[in-house]
Amino acid sequence: MFRYEKSDGVAVLTLDNPPVNVLTPELHEQLYGILKDFYSDPEVRCGIWTGAGERAYCAGDDVKSVRQERTTAEIVDRHLTPRRSGDTAEYPGWETEILSLRRTKPMIAAVNGPCMGQGMIYLLLLTDLRIAVPGARFGMPEIAYGMPGAGGVTRLGRQIPQSAALWMALTGEAIDAEEARRCFLINEIVDPGKLMARAGEIAGRIASLPPRAVRVEMETFYRALDLDRDNAMALAGHMYHLVRATFDKTPPLAAKEK
Repeated sequence: MFRYEKSDGVAVLTLDNPPVNVLTPELHEQLYGILKDFYSDPEVRCGIWTGAGERAYCAGDDVKSVRQERTTAEIVDRHLTPRRSGDTAEYPGWETEILSLRRTKPMIAAVNGPCMGQGMIYLLLLTDLRIAVPGARFGMPEIAYGMPGAGGVTRLGRQIPQSAALWMALTGEAIDAEEARRCFLINEIVDPGKLMARAGEIAGRIASLPPRAVRVEMETFYRALDLDRDNAMALAGHMYHLVRATFDKTPPLAAKEK
């Protein structure tokens, strides 16, 4: 299950599925509902995602999850059709809907152990700042089983150097926390006993900032990645003035004296 808690403008999502926090079709559906609430709740300004226990942040999808007997056509139809409440929990499933959600708030990953497979994909697409314990490892081992992760659903090469991204994608080998920091996959390495405190400190800092400014900064950053220079500059200018126009107007000093 996912535990979902809110306090002082910060939401904490904890994946709790021992022993190694694997994902299942049911957990993908639960996560979808949690994220929709997180993005839409005006009282929540930043999130933290971590794993329960000390063995893993997320070991990926559970390979033991029962796969329904489906024809090729049925599998294709599930892939092409959006999920709805009451659908059978199976693959393809809610993981596709999760990745199509419009992200509106920052999420911090507090990586307490190995982050693999689908956990790695979610790390790349759903989190913005990342801290990890020294024993954390990051990888996409699916290629060894004939199931390529498509470069972390195309984001790995956008977030770390190409040579490092291709090494992970083509060999299926995991990297440790030090290597992850060297290639800027994570921001900091933190002692296990201080992981959540540090994540809370960062989240609290973000939550204390003007939410409209954080929202615009985040959207402009991600949208501009796919734009040429002129369009990126235009977007940044429009978004800046959109927020600037909402500031309270203070009369100039000269006007007050009159």
